[in-house]
Amino acid sequence: MRLSIFVIVFVCNLSFCQQEDAFRVIDSLKKTIFNYKEQDSSLIADAHYLIADRFRKSTPYADSAYYYYHKAEKIYINLGSDFKLARTIYGIAVILKNEKDFIGSEVACFEAISLLEPLYETRSVIETKSYIYNNLGIVFKELDEFEQSIKYNKKALELKNRLNIKSSIDVTKNNLANTYKKNKQYNLALNFYSEILSNKKLITERPSIFSLVLDNYAHTLFLSNNLKELPGLYHKALKVSDKVNKDDYNSIIINQHLAEYYYDNLRNTDSARYYAYKAKNISEKYYTDDLLKSLLLLSKIEDDHIAVQHFNEYIKLSDSLQKNERSIRNKFARIRFETGQKEKENIQLTKERMWLFIISVVIVISSFLLYLVITQRNNNIELKFVQKQQETNEEIYNLMLSQNESIEEARDLEKKRISQELHDGVLGRLFGTRLSLDSLNRNHSDQAVKSRDLYISELKTIEDEIRKVSHELNTDFVSGSGFIDIIKTLVETQTLAYGLKYNLQHDESISWDDVNNKKKIHVYRIIQETLHNIYKHANAEYVNISLKLKNDVICLSIIDDGSGYDVEKARSGIGLKNMNSRINEINGILKITSIKNQGTTVMIEVPMI
Repeated sequence: MRLSIFVIVFVCNLSFCQQEDAFRVIDSLKKTIFNYKEQDSSLIADAHYLIADRFRKSTPYADSAYYYYHKAEKIYINLGSDFKLARTIYGIAVILKNEKDFIGSEVACFEAISLLEPLYETRSVIETKSYIYNNLGIVFKELDEFEQSIKYNKKALELKNRLNIKSSIDVTKNNLANTYKKNKQYNLALNFYSEILSNKKLITERPSIFSLVLDNYAHTLFLSNNLKELPGLYHKALKVSDKVNKDDYNSIIINQHLAEYYYDNLRNTDSARYYAYKAKNISEKYYTDDLLKSLLLLSKIEDDHIAVQHFNEYIKLSDSLQKNERSIRNKFARIRFETGQKEKENIQLTKERMWLFIISVVIVISSFLLYLVITQRNNNIELKFVQKQQETNEEIYNLMLSQNESIEEARDLEKKRISQELHDGVLGRLFGTRLSLDSLNRNHSDQAVKSRDLYISELKTIEDEIRKVSHELNTDFVSGSGFIDIIKTLVETQTLAYGLKYNLQHDESISWDDVNNKKKIHVYRIIQETLHNIYKHANAEYVNISLKLKNDVICLSIIDDGSGYDVEKARSGIGLKNMNSRINEINGILKITSIKNQGTTVMIEVPMI
């Protein structure tokens, strides 16, 4: 079994750069753990550690890496293996740093250092310490604690120089220079970048490191306003990066720096746009903060609506990444909570949960009872309000009817007076005039007779028309026309105030005298509220109102030509709630349909009885 573990470790190290091989090795390690999980805790812990390491270095699954690191950590604690425990905690610290939990990463690093301090300084111990210090340097740089970052980067550099790990030394020097650059100590940063680049073999032996450092060097020159060698250094770095692996992750930063250079320094928007889009296209493969930077850069370079579009994408992606980071950190916390608690802590947690449950149940029950009391009180208040509103509506309607009756009475009197005037006055005078003209017919000239006949005929026509008007004025109005007059007055008044054109159609067959006052009040109020909503929300120019009778059901339709809205997504305002409440009180039906940019239709059906 030991042999199988060592073989897997060997293959795992060989397949570091191949994600497919990494998954194959991980599966093999999981099978080994399953087959021998009861025999050797140390080997099981090592297998967990190796799985975590492969996940961290070869895949994007940070939560899986964290899970297996934590399982290894738990076993190493029980075994008292401080070095392996420190190495495992360092792996956790790197994951936390990558997921931007810098405080958590800092705490984990110091925990790992405290485990290594008492140990004899073997090469493995020193190397692990250097990696931890290197991680601390990056963490403090991100926290803008530059003095601490410089301190730990130098500590890492000192230990790596002792071990003479050349490739790792260059990485730490680059990190240290990055700290100086972020702290605006450009000369110190340039010195370290130059020291790395002075190695002539770097471009052939480690071209990816060479392009990364050269880009950092060029960007530091740009920030210090030393533009003599630019943009040549950027292009050289990009060329080397593309040669190693076209559209490599490092090329994202170089393209971003080129875009910044052409835009901020030369105002060459075409070149800036070219490199900014190139950075964006590459960074979309990784979906990280570099895509955020690319979108923000494009929002500065592009014009008008395109810039706004990129900025909106930036905000959306930023929110998404933040949520993802929070989600991953929550997973880490959950993994640590679920796997790292001792038995005693679990018992205590169970007790706490029990008490929390009891308290929660009490709170929920109390809240529910309080809710019932408050709801009942509010219902009573609402009921009183509705009753008061109904009384007020009845008073208003009765007052309107009273006023309308007075108006109708005055109108009838005035019609009779006009009728009498027309009949007794105007018609009498016209009749006398006609007789006079008739007597003049004694003049027997053909022309005179012809003219007088025309005048007499015209006067007869006038008599007939006046008599017809007189009879019409003296005719009673159709029963129930009083409520329609009220509706007409309402519509005319509101449409005039709201600047709307209208068409009002009503079915003469509706006997409003048979409809109770409550229904008429609610119909009146619904029309009033709908017209108000059209004015307030619809931006309409024309409204069509129709009152029809179908199978003893009054059908009211109000159609506007406004902007319309999505009925499913729209929130119900107070007006719409009141309309629904009124309809329910009179056992009616309310239907609202709307199409965007085509208008809204309100359909109401109210039974006559």
